[in-house]
Amino acid sequence: MPEQLQKPDDRPASTTTLRPPPVIWLTGLSGAGKSTIAAALQPLLRARGVGAVRLDGDEVRKGLNRGLGFSAEDRHENIRRIAHIARLLNEQGMVAIVAVVSPLQALRDLARSIVGPSYHEVFVHAPLEVCERRDPKGMYARARQGAIARFTGVSDIFEAPANPALTVDTSSCDVSAAVQQIMASLEGTAPTRTLHQ
Repeated sequence: MPEQLQKPDDRPASTTTLRPPPVIWLTGLSGAGKSTIAAALQPLLRARGVGAVRLDGDEVRKGLNRGLGFSAEDRHENIRRIAHIARLLNEQGMVAIVAVVSPLQALRDLARSIVGPSYHEVFVHAPLEVCERRDPKGMYARARQGAIARFTGVSDIFEAPANPALTVDTSSCDVSAAVQQIMASLEGTAPTRTLHQ
């Protein structure tokens, strides 16, 4: 059973308490590093005694959101469902780490309205050309060839967040540095909104 993060007296002295447990919403282009950062952040939180669950946009689309496409309506429904799951996890004292493109400000505003004050938005930024060079799943190449319609960054827009809690530029820092920046922002020690290596 996960620890109740809101009760510091119930936890070992060596653990880190994040009150209330946040929903860490990682947004950015495909290839920016959202999933990689989420995968590195989760065990770090668990090592500190904090229950953490990852919700990866691609994985959620394979199961719960299978059948949803990339129309405006389907994108809205995809984010709505993910945000509700994150809120439910959060209400059980878990940190939810969400890694999803969520390309429009309106979609992120929707997520924020569902999650509430625990919503902690992190813009995982990398220039489009960097993301295309990485292209871990070959999606950009396929989109450039016309094989994928409405692909964010190529044939569909990405609106940079207006006011994220933190911006991490993965073109100038490695995964470890990005994770430490996020931890600092969660613990209230980040000196600025945008931190670089």
